[in-house]
Amino acid sequence: MSDLGTLYGGLTGKSKADFTGGSAPFITYMNVFSNLATDLDADALVEVGPNERQTAVAYGDVLFTASSESREEVGMASAVVREPSRPTYLNSFCFGFRPNSTADLDPEFAKHLFRAPVMRDQIVKTANGVTRINISKAPFGKMAVPLPDVEEQKHIAAVLDQFDALVNDLSSGLPAEIAARRQQYAHYRDTLLSFKEAA
Repeated sequence: MSDLGTLYGGLTGKSKADFTGGSAPFITYMNVFSNLATDLDADALVEVGPNERQTAVAYGDVLFTASSESREEVGMASAVVREPSRPTYLNSFCFGFRPNSTADLDPEFAKHLFRAPVMRDQIVKTANGVTRINISKAPFGKMAVPLPDVEEQKHIAAVLDQFDALVNDLSSGLPAEIAARRQQYAHYRDTLLSFKEAA
């Protein structure tokens, strides 16, 4: 990981008051936890002053939850697959990974890769704690990342996106499932209801 890019932290120095009436969008913990691709249209806002040194998320970043109550849920990842329309920040309970180049790590591939067992197993091993499990950044930076060439990454991402849509998107998954069941029904109907003529 450390050869591939750099880690950065989420918002720092924020009080509860900064999260009421702010104008800068920020990525929440649940946004990272729940989405393969970061939802940049969510409406969570925070106050960020012009002289503050906060890191804005960028296209290609992979965002991770920094802590959890269980090892199975720590270090969940979400990739930023489009350029934010305005400076957008990251929750303090999360951290980001910025690849040196999206030519090395395609964001569409990254959103699947860091949720796959090959990476989840490594991520969980970087976590410590008893009641609250936290990612330790030093071992996190030493994780090995399988990287096929970028064209293969794009191909893998496209295939996985199709499966994800079939499973999770009612507008595409349900019609496809209905069509498959109709075809299956027609096959069995034609097979089971075809009889030989009596002699």
